[in-house]
Amino acid sequence: MKTLFRIAALAFVATSLSFAAQAHDHSKMGHDAPASQSEDAMEPVKAGDLTLSNAFTRATLPGAKVGGGYLKIANSANEPDRLIGGTTPAAERVEVHEMKMAGDVMQMRQLKEGLEIPAGGTVELAPGGLHLMFMNIAQPLKEGDMIPVTLEFAKAGKVEVQFMVGAANTASMEHN
Repeated sequence: MKTLFRIAALAFVATSLSFAAQAHDHSKMGHDAPASQSEDAMEPVKAGDLTLSNAFTRATLPGAKVGGGYLKIANSANEPDRLIGGTTPAAERVEVHEMKMAGDVMQMRQLKEGLEIPAGGTVELAPGGLHLMFMNIAQPLKEGDMIPVTLEFAKAGKVEVQFMVGAANTASMEHN
């Protein structure tokens, strides 16, 4: 199982970083909108005190078994909430993960306790950092498709969000 997870993590990192050969500024990663955006991009979704916006994923290569999910979650409540995980018909399971550098090595791990969304704060799940992992995807994610994902929060409960599938090298699908 550990070997399978390492293979999945390596495949995800390779897919996520496939745009590395292109010149880009890491400080702006996840903040620049691509030149062409679909008018079908996600409208913000309200769930109690949470606002979910800018949900996207990337197209995957044939044979890929994992994909990443990214979005912004704002919490206007006086108490934190917690993103626990989710489900989607596009994958066997949805997990909350983080990627971070440990010296010269990129490490990815599942956040088994979920991800806290602080009171009055915003958390952005973006390439190269916090993200969702779509594990054992049923078929390749195709650019232009919309993927329904039901996210589960400790307090807000289950919230359905549509994730737009962008190009495999899309850094962000955020609207300005």
